[in-house]
Amino acid sequence: MSAPSDADYERLLGFRTELRRFVLWSETAARDAGLTPALHQLLLAVRGQQAAGDATVGSVAEALLVRHHTAVELAQRAEERGLIVRAKHDDDHRRVHLTLTELGAARLDELSREHLERIGPLAQRLGVLSAV
Repeated sequence: MSAPSDADYERLLGFRTELRRFVLWSETAARDAGLTPALHQLLLAVRGQQAAGDATVGSVAEALLVRHHTAVELAQRAEERGLIVRAKHDDDHRRVHLTLTELGAARLDELSREHLERIGPLAQRLGVLSAV
């Protein structure tokens, strides 16, 4: 492969700028909804794993790209705020399952609607920026 061209650098810059704009907007939206960005991501990870089975602290840590103990602390904060419920697995007490409460689901639904409205246009812009 040849050295990146000026156009390649422009596309890379544009791509990263669009991603950062989205992340910044998302973090602000979470705060406006009364959540930290980390709590928003936790709720999304719990809900996003619901169809595949119960979310666990370990699976959420993987999804959030954080260490296990960080996910434990985040889950504790979410539970204290009434956003999730933690429950030990019946057979393996080392496994802790996470479930959204009604409050947690409502907060996530509100934020997710806003995020989904932005994903389509963002995907189009990123597609144009990544085109060869």
